Amino acid sequence: MTKHSAANERIKREYFGYLVQARGRDEATIDGVAKSLARFEESTRGKDFKRFHREQAVAFKTRLGEAVNGRTGERLSKATILSTLRDLKAFFFWLAHLPGFKSHIRYDDCDYFSLSDKDVAIARATRDKPVPTLEQVHRVLSTMPAATVLERRDRALIAFTAITGARANALASFRLGHVDLEAGKVVHDARTVRTKFAKTFLTYFMSVGGGALEIVQDWIGELTREHLWGPADPLFPATEMGLDENGGFIGKGLSRQGWGTSNPVRDIFKRAFEAAGLPYYNPHSFRAMLVRHAMSLDLSQQQMKAWSQNLGHADVLTTFTSYGTIPAHLQGELIRSVGEVQTGDDWTKDADVQAMLKALAAKAQRSRRG
Repeated sequence: MTKHSAANERIKREYFGYLVQARGRDEATIDGVAKSLARFEESTRGKDFKRFHREQAVAFKTRLGEAVNGRTGERLSKATILSTLRDLKAFFFWLAHLPGFKSHIRYDDCDYFSLSDKDVAIARATRDKPVPTLEQVHRVLSTMPAATVLERRDRALIAFTAITGARANALASFRLGHVDLEAGKVVHDARTVRTKFAKTFLTYFMSVGGGALEIVQDWIGELTREHLWGPADPLFPATEMGLDENGGFIGKGLSRQGWGTSNPVRDIFKRAFEAAGLPYYNPHSFRAMLVRHAMSLDLSQQQMKAWSQNLGHADVLTTFTSYGTIPAHLQGELIRSVGEVQTGDDWTKDADVQAMLKALAAKAQRSRRG
């Protein structure tokens, strides 16, 4: 068991405050940094940070490379190792300027928290992530039970994700007042919705079929008419817990509060896909699904830009590079069909290609200015 140093705990609290107040980091980032520091302290058996030296960094890298993920039982990924070492490098670099530490820690000692160029390339490599098809989502929605209010909430959650592509944290914090059914839109209001980078933007419901929109409409109608929910109440309320006849905890109905974290959202997705006999797809994968769906349509440049904005992206290039990866099997089919489909045509007139070329040109221009 790691022995905790009171001096280390004090300086960590000061560093977390610096990250929040001076660097504007959010709670999730702080949690990640805290986990990285805990791993390092476990490696050094809780030694005072003032006793840091480069050999500790080297030994920690070796130990991290041999560490096992407690959930999967597999070795830590290169991406996890890279982010952990990056957190530690930043922390000790910050420590090196503080009174009481700068005489013990050299700035160049922090460089020993670096991976080889080869490992960095592996960590940053883009890989295909599991993405559901629209048909799979339709199957989940059609097989989900809806006998109880909690089951209808869970089904509406997945349907709402399908038509908006909202992130898990936003889903957990939306209020009824953020949704305008008549206009078919939802406002990601960063004042009350936990959006990425505290960004406020507007999303119009996207047409995905499978009865998703009707499920959402029915759910909001139930909340407003039967439960007398108002604009300030959660769109997806937490579960009100009670006791069953044996004294065990059981979900009794809807709480007047929303979820404090995104974990319940992911749990609902896991249960729903498992019950439908399908692999688990997390909420974030629905964003890639929506982009792939858009790429399968004959969209104009303006329509693709609108689709991109709908996901909260300021740049179409972000949409393509972050979510627009074509599955390997489809990549092969498209390449093999180029000669058949594009013979005699100017491929640069394709709407998707034009949107990407325009975005790349704009990004290159900004880079030259910078």
